[in-house]
Formats: sequence, C-alpha cells, structure tokens
Amino acid sequence: MAQKDQLDRETFSCSICLDLLKDPVTTTCGHSYCMSCIKSHWDGEDQRRIYSCPQCRQTFTPRPVLKKNTMLAALVEQLKKTGLQAAPADHCYAGPEDVACDVCTGRKRKAFKSCLTCSASYCENHLQSHFESTKLKKHKLVEPSEKLQENICSRHDEVMKIFCRTDKKYICYLCTMEDHKGHDTVPAAAERTERQRELEVSRLNIQQRIQHREKDVKLLQQEVEAVSLSADKAVEDSEKIFTQLIRLLQKRSSDVKQQIRSQQETEVSRVKELQEKLQQEITELKRKDAELKQLSHTEDHNQFLHNYPSVSQLSEPTDSSSINIRPLRYFEDVTAAVSELRDKLQDILRDTWTNISLTVTEVKVLLSEPEPKTRAEFLKYSREITLDPNTANTDLLLSEGNRKVECTNQPQSYSRHTDRFTDDTQVLSRESLTGRCYWEVERRRGGLFTGVYVAVAYKNISRAGRESIFGRNDKSWSLRCFFSRYEFWFNNIQTLVSGPDSSRVGVYLDHRAGILSFYSVSKTMTLLHRVQTTFTQPLYAGVCVYGFGATAELCQVK
Repeated sequence: MAQKDQLDRETFSCSICLDLLKDPVTTTCGHSYCMSCIKSHWDGEDQRRIYSCPQCRQTFTPRPVLKKNTMLAALVEQLKKTGLQAAPADHCYAGPEDVACDVCTGRKRKAFKSCLTCSASYCENHLQSHFESTKLKKHKLVEPSEKLQENICSRHDEVMKIFCRTDKKYICYLCTMEDHKGHDTVPAAAERTERQRELEVSRLNIQQRIQHREKDVKLLQQEVEAVSLSADKAVEDSEKIFTQLIRLLQKRSSDVKQQIRSQQETEVSRVKELQEKLQQEITELKRKDAELKQLSHTEDHNQFLHNYPSVSQLSEPTDSSSINIRPLRYFEDVTAAVSELRDKLQDILRDTWTNISLTVTEVKVLLSEPEPKTRAEFLKYSREITLDPNTANTDLLLSEGNRKVECTNQPQSYSRHTDRFTDDTQVLSRESLTGRCYWEVERRRGGLFTGVYVAVAYKNISRAGRESIFGRNDKSWSLRCFFSRYEFWFNNIQTLVSGPDSSRVGVYLDHRAGILSFYSVSKTMTLLHRVQTTFTQPLYAGVCVYGFGATAELCQVK
C-alpha cells in the first residue's frame, strides 16, 4: 500500500516544483506541470523564442497556449481529500554544498547527474527523460558538478568538445574555423585517451616510488631502532667502565691510605722504642748523678777513693746520631706523588675526552649524502689535526704547534715511549679520525731523492721493523709523493698513480662509508686515488718525511 501511495505521489507531482500539481496543464508532448511552474520556465526562454519541455527537451515554436487539464485537476483534488501528500523528504533537497537540479523551481532537489551535452544538472525525477528518450540517451552523464559552465565556449556558447594541441586548450567546433584555424586539433575524447595512458604511466611510476619510499621508511625505522639499541648499549657499557674506573681509583686510594697508616705505625713504633730507651737512659743518668753527688760529699778520703771506681763508671749511651739528619719531610712526598698522578689523569682524561666527544658527535646515520665535489664542500668536513710527539721518529723535528715536521740529520732528545716509530721517519696524529674528515698536507722537497708520504693508519700499527712503514702492512694506507710521481701503497702492494704535481695534497675520509680519497690541490682539485674498503678501527693521520730537508705541514684550512 505504501508503494502504491508513493507511486501516486510521483504520478500526480509536478516535475518542476515536485509538489502535487496545481492548476495542471499538459504540453503537446504529454508531460504535465503546474501552470505557474511551466509558465515561469518558458518565461526564461523568451529571449531565444524556442520553448522546451523540462523532461523530454522537445521544443515548441511558437510558445504554446496552455489550458487547464480539468480531468487531472479533479484527480489531484480527490487525492488531496484522501490526505495524500507529495512533499519529498528534506534530505532530498539541495543544501549549500550540494549541486542543485537546474529544472526544479522553488525549493530545488539535489542533482543526481549532470549532463555534459545539456550543460545542466538533474534530480532523479527530471533525469528520467534521459533514460526514456532515444535522443537523450546519447548524452554524456557524469556525477553532479558545479563546473558545467566551464565546458561551454564563452565566445560561441557551444559545448567544447575539441582540444587544440597547439594552444593547449579546449575549444568548440566554431573555434576551429576562426582563432584556431590550421591548428593541431583532436576530439577531446581522443586527447583524453592519450593523456589517460600517460596518466597510467605516471601512476605506475608514483606507485613504484611509493613502494621505494615505504621501503626506505622501513629501513630508516630499522636504523632508528639500531641507533637506539646501540646507544643504550653504549650508555650501559660506558657506565660499567666508568664504575670500574671509579672503583679502581677508590681501591688505589684505599691502598695508599692503608700503606700510609702502616708506615705511620711502623715509624711511630720505632720512634717510641727509641724514646723509651732514651727515657731509661735519662733515669739511669739521674740515678748515677745522685750517687756521684752523694760521693762528692763524703768526708772520709779512704771511703771516697774506695767507692769512686764503681760509682763513676757509666753505661754506653744510646746512639741518637741519626736523629735530625734531614729536614722534617715525611709524607709530603706521597702527596706530591698523588698530585702528579692526578695531573697525569687529568691530561689523559682531557685528551681522551676530546676523542670520545668527537666520536659521539660523529655518529651519524648514512642517509646517502653525496660525496663532496668542490673544495668548498670538502672544507665543510675539515679537521684541525696535530702530530703526536710520542710517536715521532727521533730524526724528525716538530714545530708550528706540532703541525709541521722536518727530517733532520740530528737526532732529537725525545723521551722514551712505546708509541715511538724507531725505524722510519714517520709520525701519527694525536687525534683519532672517524666519521667524515678532510685535511690538507703542504709538502716541501729537500734534495733530489726526498719525498713525503701522506697516510692514515690504525693505532696498533707496528712501531719497529719493515712492517711499521706506512703502506707496507694491512693497517695503513699511504700515498707516496716524490719529485714528479705518485705511488699508492697498501698491504705491501704498490699502485702507480698519475696526476698533476702540486705541493698540497688533500685527504678525504668517510670512515663509516669506507671511503679514503687523495686529491692534488691547486686552483682545482684533482682526484689522485680513491679507496673503497671497510675500516674496523678509528684511523690516525700519518706523515712520513723522507730525506734531509724535506718538510710536511698539516694546514689550517677554512
């Protein structure tokens, strides 16, 4: 019954106002409307003098004379008496954000489809003619759109169905005869098909890039987790090591304290023992003095002479010659020794802390950063490097704040040290190198048979013998710079290197990426040799100055 009522509502409703018909009239095409609704609709078409049916789009010329359909009016009145209403639900009406039906008058309903051919939007009721009429079925229906007017040529008021490839714009067929005459034009559908293929290729590329980026995001997340795990372990291990150091210092402090107290007890006991002997001697001497005094008052000469030998005899005195044989300094030297230890530890901690701090700040996730190309880009990674006197061969003279080294014929008076190179005139830097680093070495030749080795090495490189020479082992990499040629050495293997001769060599190190590069530096930078490997320890800059008079200096670059 409800379905029948709904059918009755739709049958006797005006397709323009969607209410029950009022003063119904019927056009010659057979569709019925409220008289006021169809008049208002045709009033809007007076300028064109062509009048159309809102449902089937059949046109009339001249404007038809409308007469009330009395039978239909009687049926509508009967429906009203039975209480039948034709008001649609509120959700069917168009709101501010909806596309409204162009045919509805009064309160407009939501558009169900837009017709690109008609350049109009229709609700479900007014769209029926596009499904019933053979001519209208060929029209292009799309989702409701407010931009239908953009499909109409503003100059000719025609639908734009052609695309001008010359001017990259949509035009109507009249435009092809005027402003776009002779241009490369194609149907819009054909252009759409071609661009659709390009779009699909673009989408495929985008989807591939999305997959790659999602993979990169996943890898970066794994890197974040790895960095966090590594940091947590480093913190835990560092705390354990520092705790061990603190306990070791506390143990040494306790040992020194115990040793001092033990020595104090020994010395105090020895002094008190001597003190008691001296006190006993004093008591004995006082007793002897009293006897002598008493004897001195004896008036009987015979008695005096008889007792004198026994009374005047004295015991051997206690040896006290060792007392006050040096200034009163006892444990002050211990304090001085501990102070010296403190100063040495402070020096070690200061130097080591610099390396630790640099090592921490140089921990960086490799994000595929490009390798530097220009000297300005290299200088972003420049490091201030000094040479370690404890590693310098005794035939080397350090100067300029331990940045310059010269080969001399007079041995230097360096102190003995286990880190010193003994067989070749070479030296390592004080600073360890990790992360990305760049430095430059200025070299000056001495005689004809002189040269400079620019190198990097692990700390545990041998200090004596042939295996200690830079490049003659698997713990160092060396570029040998002679009068007019270069050689690269690693693990006792020689590689000849060609390149422009210059007095300055640049060294670029990317420790984590395993890249070591040597450059000839002048007005331009020329790559001499590049190494790709895996570094397992921190590296130290090395310099070997070969031949009397040759020098090398670690430059201060900015």
